[in-house]
Amino acid sequence: MTNATATVAHTADVTMASDPSILSREAVHFGAMAGDWWNPNGSSAMLHKLNPVRLGYIRAAVDRHWQFDPTARRPLAGKRALDMGCGAGLLTEPLARLGAEVTGVDAAPENIAAASAHAVQSRLAVEYRAGGTDVITGSLFDLITCMEVIEHVADPRAFVAGLANALAPGGLLILSTPNRTALSKLAIITVAEGLGQIPRGTHDWDKFLTPDELQRLLAGAGLSAIDTRGISYRPGSGFALTDDLNLDYLMTAVGR
Repeated sequence: MTNATATVAHTADVTMASDPSILSREAVHFGAMAGDWWNPNGSSAMLHKLNPVRLGYIRAAVDRHWQFDPTARRPLAGKRALDMGCGAGLLTEPLARLGAEVTGVDAAPENIAAASAHAVQSRLAVEYRAGGTDVITGSLFDLITCMEVIEHVADPRAFVAGLANALAPGGLLILSTPNRTALSKLAIITVAEGLGQIPRGTHDWDKFLTPDELQRLLAGAGLSAIDTRGISYRPGSGFALTDDLNLDYLMTAVGR
């Protein structure tokens, strides 16, 4: 293993102003959680519970797309991966363990600092950059993951276009986001935020995207959605993949 590296491209003020897709209040909100991000019982506890489901979906998608051996320990060796909206690296680090050359990008410099420190402790080589799609201009990635991020940006259309521009030919883009339904409003905002399971003010239900809306954004950026799966939650058993898209969903897209 090699030591982690981090590229913090901007200060907080410049980062928030340089990319029009970034909402400064969102960066501040998530940056305030940076120190607690890796605590499985802290403010990001739900993300810790959700991460195995995300990873399972991503692993199945890359195995299918590149015809990898499902038992391979480092199937992404030789591939470049981007984790957009990486937070403190909860998903970024597993992508590195799968062999990818990984870049993590987040709008909150505090998250990038926490992610960089944790990668060093984990002896993982990850490049971290503070900013939005502006800091990946000119870069190409074989795999782009963007988990629960698009509902927090100022301009989803421009954001998706930025991701599409960074996707290498033959690459794979995987996003997840809550669906804008009565169930998501009840479960995520009324219950989860209301009971403190998720920090209050994390979500704006009006910014949630339906699968049809996300597909249209992808199509407008020259991408095609090839798979969509729902994520369900039960208090007794936790998160699981499902065909029901009403709460949250994952979507895989490729270039045309």
